[in-house]
Amino acid sequence: MQALKSDYDKLDYIDDHAERVQAAMVMTVDRGVGKIRQALKDNGIADNTIIIFTCDNGAPHYVGLPDVNKPYRGWKITLFEGGIHVPFIVNYPDSIPAGQVYDGRVSNIDIFATAGALAGATLPTDRKMDGINMLHYLTGVKTCVPSRPLFTKNGTFSQVIKDDWKLLWDKQQKKKWLFDLKNDPTEQNNLIDQNVQKTNELNTLLTTFLAEQAKPLW
Repeated sequence: MQALKSDYDKLDYIDDHAERVQAAMVMTVDRGVGKIRQALKDNGIADNTIIIFTCDNGAPHYVGLPDVNKPYRGWKITLFEGGIHVPFIVNYPDSIPAGQVYDGRVSNIDIFATAGALAGATLPTDRKMDGINMLHYLTGVKTCVPSRPLFTKNGTFSQVIKDDWKLLWDKQQKKKWLFDLKNDPTEQNNLIDQNVQKTNELNTLLTTFLAEQAKPLW
């Protein structure tokens, strides 16, 4: 939570200190992105460069802005939507229509496969590759959401999302949550006891995924 005092001073109409610092930080990001875009134009490659603006996690609670992840539940480090549901904005001139919204769940692991496809690279076939080429979905050629599980593991906390259903497992608290994200995107209703079939289905996926993971180095 740091910002240039010159930016902070320009935002004197914002009364809340934390909010004002956050806004000043956004100004810094805007300038940085602007410099990158100008460099692309100066080198004549702006029309042949894809820009992806995203984040690795939701905002932490210590920034002092209680509504910063609103309406989603949770913070950075947690696997509730407030911790993992982040912006994913893609700019690719003449290929992705301006203002187009893809109504599906993209993961940062998809960047590798998408960039590889755009570059015409041949991806390895002798090993399991995470992520899929999202270009067809981003350009509107395909509109259906890929039916694939998405996993996250953070210490003893893990989750799987598939077909708008999400199972979270906190081994430390010995607790599980099941959410219907389509009808309950803010994760207010734990359906772990009401939908045993879906719980068992996702639990099998998550257990298999966790068994495949290497032991942490720390």
